Amino acid sequence: MNPFLDLKGVKEAFRDAHLEENHNFLEEDLQKLADAFIMAAAPAIVKLEREMCIKFVRSLNSHVADKLQEVRGKL
Repeated sequence: MNPFLDLKGVKEAFRDAHLEENHNFLEEDLQKLADAFIMAAAPAIVKLEREMCIKFVRSLNSHVADKLQEVRGKL
């Protein structure tokens, strides 16, 4: 199970997607679909978050940002 959405959140996201036809997925299949999409997107989300964090820190203090990048590793 993914760490980002519970079943209620998955159902809300599915309803909010406004698909063109009615789809009657089993709850567990809906959860599996959400898990698959989230886990597929997770590496890109982590990379973006890291880049944004380092950019923000660099705007405050370039020496701290350099150390942060060194400790967290380059992407």
